[in-house]
Amino acid sequence: MYSARLPVWRSRHTNNQTGPMTETESIAYDVVVLGAGPVGENVADRTRAAGLSTAVVESELVGGECSYWACMPSKALLRPVIARADAHRVPGLAPLVQGPLDVPAVLAHRDYEVSDWNDEGQVTWLDGIGADVYRGHGRLAGPRRVAVSGPDGQRVLTARHAVAVCTGSRALLPDLPGLAEVRPWTSREATSAKAAPGRLVVVGGGVVATEMATAWAALGSQVTVLVRGKGLLPRMEPFAGELIAEALTEAGADVRTGTAVESVRREGDTVVVVTDAGDRIEADEILFATGRAPRTDDIGLDTVGLEPGSWLSVDDTLRVTGSEWLYAVGDVNHRALLTHQGKYQARIAGAAIGARAVGVPLLETDDWGAHSATADHAAVPQVVFTDPEAAAVGLSLAEAEQAGRRVRAVDVDLSSVAGAGLYADGYRGRARMVVDLDSETLLGVTFVGPGVGELIHSATIAVAGEVPIDRLWHAVPSYPTISEVWLRLLEAYRG
Repeated sequence: MYSARLPVWRSRHTNNQTGPMTETESIAYDVVVLGAGPVGENVADRTRAAGLSTAVVESELVGGECSYWACMPSKALLRPVIARADAHRVPGLAPLVQGPLDVPAVLAHRDYEVSDWNDEGQVTWLDGIGADVYRGHGRLAGPRRVAVSGPDGQRVLTARHAVAVCTGSRALLPDLPGLAEVRPWTSREATSAKAAPGRLVVVGGGVVATEMATAWAALGSQVTVLVRGKGLLPRMEPFAGELIAEALTEAGADVRTGTAVESVRREGDTVVVVTDAGDRIEADEILFATGRAPRTDDIGLDTVGLEPGSWLSVDDTLRVTGSEWLYAVGDVNHRALLTHQGKYQARIAGAAIGARAVGVPLLETDDWGAHSATADHAAVPQVVFTDPEAAAVGLSLAEAEQAGRRVRAVDVDLSSVAGAGLYADGYRGRARMVVDLDSETLLGVTFVGPGVGELIHSATIAVAGEVPIDRLWHAVPSYPTISEVWLRLLEAYRG
């Protein structure tokens, strides 16, 4: 909903209050939002739309991780990589794009997309919806109270109806001796680096690892990927990781699966990595993309009977288990660590807070109701912006079987679709749909191939809408597009 690249206004402020603040001043709001990333912004948007006064507290940049260190900068780095790869596969165009990428231009565009890490435009947007922005570290200080330590003193914000914790997650580093002295990259450093390292070791096999390996290999780094598990993207269908590993290898990366890091150290400017197989690898930088942890260790959870540093358990209205006023929205509840899913949760939570504030006696908490984040369980979409792209929604075949569903998987080679051959010479890709045989609706869909990121919303609608197979037969794909894969999947299912 909000890019970091918004109009930058000159007037920066820490809040919308006038007059001097005393150290112990208490200010009452209907809702207090802790964290001003995309999730916190969306909660504030919905509670303000419901007519509730809202304060938003942020200790870093308004716009959060996505705007400055994750979604926006990573996709700015990857877009020219993918565009060049696509061009290489188009007859008549391939000879014109044989040279290297203009790395300074790519990095400059990345900086532009994140507004040079300046959040004035984001602050202005929150100001425009009527939310008050407080800069500083916010901590719960008992029920319905948030203490803010800011540059101009201390305040206590009280919430008549709700406090929403939207503080997100941080990179989780492994417990390796001497790791701090190595000064490892996390996702933040990987997306904000000012130059391509000559040699980069990427530890991990998930989304951050595969995307950053793709980006920096194309920007000139010699990349080695070390994956503890059997393959890349373990939460997707196995063929997704297999196709991306093949592509990374063809791009010059060294992908090693079943490999763990035994030790790391710096020798001058060189990072020395020793694997559990005894191999020694030298690099200029090392990126650990090995998981996430909640940003809840220093937000006062202990003052309301919760464990600092823990993920927060919530119901489908995003209200914390056992509480009548505390909500946890986005990464902190560990339901689906994706920006778009967090924003979806924020819309649900904002609607629920607004309804409860006016005393609605019975919320719509049935599946797919206005106050139920059902999609977190049944229809989470994701795109991995590698080359080729991987996109999935809902359950994989393994997940559906583990859930005890009676299912059938249908696979199609995407190269058999006329639109794919027109999109790229030598197109390689694969599609799978997982069908619930009892209801004959889709439980999950996965696409891997160039350009498939733009296909996934059609699958999301089919899964979230529980559209019967017989009705999907009447959803005619335009010819000749890659979307014709839907026809091939349905034909394969009908036999």
